[in-house]
Amino acid sequence: MDVILRAVLVYFFLLVLFRLAGRTTLAQITSFDLVWLLVVAEVTGPAMLGDDISLTGAFLASITLIGMGVLFTALTNRSEVLDRWVDDRPLVIIEDGWVIGDRLKKSRVDMDDVMEQARAAQGLERLDQIKYAVLESSGDISIIPK
Repeated sequence: MDVILRAVLVYFFLLVLFRLAGRTTLAQITSFDLVWLLVVAEVTGPAMLGDDISLTGAFLASITLIGMGVLFTALTNRSEVLDRWVDDRPLVIIEDGWVIGDRLKKSRVDMDDVMEQARAAQGLERLDQIKYAVLESSGDISIIPK
């Protein structure tokens, strides 16, 4: 039972941690992000299992984490408030070529990332060519040209 409780606590801790880290954390994984995720996994693994290093403990922790994922999927499908907190909503960060600075800052998105996506997805070179730039809940940036 201790392993299950620890796994639930680690699940909630990581959920809050990744939510606070922002949407772009998981959108495009860089080498730095991959190393960071591996370190987080390495640090949280023993915390879940405590002194139990058996296969049974590892299986219980894994089943609990997967179960928490299934549970949260079901709960977010039923609760719009929880869904908004866990997955967030798309956020317009550029409208008619104008950067909405407070949204850009709040979402921790860099203008270089927006322009890179504008060039890659639409072949746009300037800000005034963008009708909308939307930070999707997945962390991707959608560009709608004028």
